[in-house]
Amino acid sequence: MCFHLESNACLCDRVLFRWLCQPGSVKKHAMPQKLTVLIPCRDEERNIQACIDAARLVADEILVADSGSIDRTLEIVQRQENVRLIERTFVGYADFKNWAIPQATHSWVLIVDADERVTQSLAEEIRGLLASPPDDIDAYWIYRRNFFLGQEIKFSGWNTDDVCRLIRRDCCRYGNRLVHEEIDVEPTRARWLRERLIHYTVRDYDHYLEKRIKYTHLSAKHIWANGKRASFTSLFFRPLLRFAYLYLLRGGFRDGLAGLQVCMLTAFFNTFIRQGRLWEMQHGKDLRQQSTESSALSLADRKAA
Repeated sequence: MCFHLESNACLCDRVLFRWLCQPGSVKKHAMPQKLTVLIPCRDEERNIQACIDAARLVADEILVADSGSIDRTLEIVQRQENVRLIERTFVGYADFKNWAIPQATHSWVLIVDADERVTQSLAEEIRGLLASPPDDIDAYWIYRRNFFLGQEIKFSGWNTDDVCRLIRRDCCRYGNRLVHEEIDVEPTRARWLRERLIHYTVRDYDHYLEKRIKYTHLSAKHIWANGKRASFTSLFFRPLLRFAYLYLLRGGFRDGLAGLQVCMLTAFFNTFIRQGRLWEMQHGKDLRQQSTESSALSLADRKAA
């Protein structure tokens, strides 16, 4: 649901691991397994109907986990046939999904965001897999086809976007990250699917800016907790290098004007604004102190008058 791009080292590690992990060495499960499609959501009246309809292609159970919708999301979900609804207050992304996963009826769970769609080909691949699932695999990564303002982005760093979404209910949980949470699973017990999940990541600029303001704040808090700090180099050079990497080396120019926007926005928000928020956190104490002193002086002036 976002402009999340991996580091080069992480990406290379995944590609190498996928190449080494060839099918055929895994043990097959004798019994076909059923599947729960879990849809975490909040205020998704625009997306929830289409998401549920697509999920029916593969689901034995559809479980919608709502975290406090105030639009028509709940109304739409409640009138669906064979859809189970659970609700809880939102605390954090990982926390909410980890609460929802054990409530699935079936032992395999496919997690789908409301702005994502299961395709017929992906459904067929999952059905074939669960007809005789390997005993020594707990999770599957799925690549995504990302759309920006209605146009599919085939380059710009998005062609390698993958998410760990098909999991064993009793074996996998999300790690403790504030944003861009991922399933904790042993690398040797994970594989990749061939077919892709459709992701309508940005429907308009208002939607994009709303998400990015929230995500950059959470991302900055996460990297702050890991000891990273902003500097002149990170504020000035990193956004420029990020744009050049995505637009030139990752082929963003091949996506036309949409690719130009994606690369510029990614460099600006994922890099510059995040580093700016780090700088804000570093100087937050000084800024708060200045604000307090200014308020005190203003109060003193009013009393003197």
